[in-house]
Amino acid sequence: MLQNHLRSMTEIRSVMNSMKTQAYMETRKLIRFAEAQRAVVESMETAAGELLSFYPEILPEVADSTTVFLAIGSERGLCGDFNRSLLQHLESAMETLKSPAATVIAVGTKLHQLLDGSPLPLIRLEGPSVVEETTDILNRVVENLLAVQSNKGPASLYSLYQAGENGVVAQRLLPPFQHLQHQPQRFPHPPMLNLTPSEFLVELTDQYLFAALNQMLYASLTEENHQRVAHLDEAVRHLDEESEELKRQSNALRQEEITEEIEIILLNAPVEQGPDAD
Repeated sequence: MLQNHLRSMTEIRSVMNSMKTQAYMETRKLIRFAEAQRAVVESMETAAGELLSFYPEILPEVADSTTVFLAIGSERGLCGDFNRSLLQHLESAMETLKSPAATVIAVGTKLHQLLDGSPLPLIRLEGPSVVEETTDILNRVVENLLAVQSNKGPASLYSLYQAGENGVVAQRLLPPFQHLQHQPQRFPHPPMLNLTPSEFLVELTDQYLFAALNQMLYASLTEENHQRVAHLDEAVRHLDEESEELKRQSNALRQEEITEEIEIILLNAPVEQGPDAD
């Protein structure tokens, strides 16, 4: 019985170790993508900041509008409290912004499960499992955001996603570049443009939205796999400890069986009688 249990645990350990290795390799790949995408986003923010330092009046005003929360969870499990922590921050953000009727775009099946029964207007999208799937997810996010705006008018978009050591990050994406107001002028002359400043900002906003969403998906998927590696590593360590205990118990039982067999042999062995015996 113990041997069967030990064999099953060995097989489980092999599967979990393979999953851990796969998650680790995906993390290493994602880090490169995330760093490159972060550089793209930062360059766009720099350009927008330079533009707004000379033309602050072109920044769209924040007006009452439909509120949309984009929550990027995980498609797969075995990543600790990744989704539960995200949900807690989502609820907190909605309470802070007093947006009880906001639309939530929830990315990731495991996050959907936590939102079951929620009265919120909810758009459920599958999440990426590997980096190659992020482009398709990004397109579906944008399609649904445009559909909400078409039905309810201009939207304020807030994103929430896991970002490594920074934990859950909440960021406002629309209206764009609100965090770049009141930028000091670093250069004596405004940038040379082929478009009007307003037209340039609109064009930049479209590209920035795609770049920022991509960066968030990469960051979230990186952290998801990082937490999965840590979670599986702990599970494998626990299995190793339990396997060692089972081996110890199996050896102890075997020792008892051997001892019993020896005792039976000794009890059944004929007793030699000496020369003085009757």
